[in-house]
Amino acid sequence: MTTAPRIGIDALLTPDNCALILIDHQPFQFAGMQSHDPGVILNNVIGLAKTARLFAVPTILTTVVQDRGGFLPPALQAVFPEQAPIDRTTINTWEDPKVVDAVATLGRKKLVIAALWTEICLAMPVIHALGEGYEVYIVTDASGGVSVEAHERAVQRMVQAGAVPMTWMAVMSELQRDWAREATLPGVAGIITEHGGATGINFGWEMQLLGQKA
Repeated sequence: MTTAPRIGIDALLTPDNCALILIDHQPFQFAGMQSHDPGVILNNVIGLAKTARLFAVPTILTTVVQDRGGFLPPALQAVFPEQAPIDRTTINTWEDPKVVDAVATLGRKKLVIAALWTEICLAMPVIHALGEGYEVYIVTDASGGVSVEAHERAVQRMVQAGAVPMTWMAVMSELQRDWAREATLPGVAGIITEHGGATGINFGWEMQLLGQKA
């Protein structure tokens, strides 16, 4: 088993060293989530998904008992229209061979994961994958639990196990890393403007001022 680096350049995400797994962002899970506003979590996970798409980060979508829990929200599925989620019966995603094999095929040891609910659908596979030598980064503001306490205790448990907590805009910034990388700048600007909340509003305002000075 390898140990995830906690410091240094190798601890940072790049488009070439990580994969994204989005777990169970389905109507049933949204309906039971009480730790966050559902609209905020949906906004954040779509922003995260668009970030992965922009930087060509391999992404795995997965649902649990889709016929009962519901399909992914259309706006999330639309980010990857060509990709059908891997539907499971296992509560722990990492106990489904289809998902584990799909991750292994990618050949990447850094996994960025978000899920509903935090205390179950995120915690179980994160702790399991950590035990198999993966480095796991949990996107806490694209995940949510049945209560604030459930979400917080789950994050605490995963951090104790070795997971690295992040927010979705931190993931985007880490992948961009340098504003001189102009190829992805328009896409980053669009994602921030659409999904970045107050940051997006401020960014749009700055762009407006720059346009007036041009």
